[in-house]
Amino acid sequence: MKIGNKIRVFAPATVANVACGFDVLGFAIDKPGDELIMEITKQKGVEIADIEGDEGMLPRDPKKNSATVAIQDYLDFIKADFGCRIWLKKMMPSGSGLGSSAASAVAGVYAINMLCNEKLTKEEMLPFLLDAEKAACDAAIADNVAAGLFGGFILVRSYEPLDILQIPVPEELWCAVIHPDVVVLTKDAREILPKEIPLAHSLRQSANVGGMMVGLLRGDYDLIGRSLVDYIAEPYRSKLIPGFYEMKQAAKDAGALGGSISGSGPSVFALCHGKEIAHNVGDAMKKIMDEMKIGSEVYVSKVNSHGPKVLPMAD
Repeated sequence: MKIGNKIRVFAPATVANVACGFDVLGFAIDKPGDELIMEITKQKGVEIADIEGDEGMLPRDPKKNSATVAIQDYLDFIKADFGCRIWLKKMMPSGSGLGSSAASAVAGVYAINMLCNEKLTKEEMLPFLLDAEKAACDAAIADNVAAGLFGGFILVRSYEPLDILQIPVPEELWCAVIHPDVVVLTKDAREILPKEIPLAHSLRQSANVGGMMVGLLRGDYDLIGRSLVDYIAEPYRSKLIPGFYEMKQAAKDAGALGGSISGSGPSVFALCHGKEIAHNVGDAMKKIMDEMKIGSEVYVSKVNSHGPKVLPMAD
């Protein structure tokens, strides 16, 4: 390993849960995301040189930052006799419901693996990302990190053993996401959920996951839309997001297949058949936030099929 080698990587934001798939479904989107620059150093360990765009919210302690936790796990696993220094550029806020901590960790692990000549497969890198999620939000959940790492649409079939399945995505499946200027802490969003779920709700939720899988595989957009119903999290977490049901209805009126809360919120996503509809849906949701005098940011993209990518080094 050559000391001083550098790489610049982008890792995408992700939508987790996807309405019917609490903690088991997720997909990547083209934007927003995080950028990370990494430089190989002679000294062992991981050093954070700078974090841009987080307004001082993220930990600088390498043992607590999701990116550095994942990178250090990687270095320990390969028994590295070197270390690295990172510069992290956050292009989405923490607590957005778009996998902010996951994007940082994915960028870090992907960067070190590329500098190590792709020593490990993506499947082998995934456990390091679960450790990073646990450090960031006290829960080693794979939906965000797996979607960010593999790209596309993923199903977490099992955690023990870990089994991640990639699902084909129809060509014209687009997504509109709105991030309201509202704070929803992951911890609060988890605590508000019920401890027990009625059997009838569990059966309906499971049926919708199956419907989603069939809809994606067949390219059946109507079935995808009919499956975007959440009986577990949305009825409770929606209370934390002002104007949620108004945005959801506006999206539907503008042609969306359906939508729900992205991850823990406050971001709200809507799946759409085609680019034009997706832009109209994004505008419709933003109009609701504007009327409520709540700032917001809209992102429109196809499902990101590739996950992280190497960017040219800036001059």
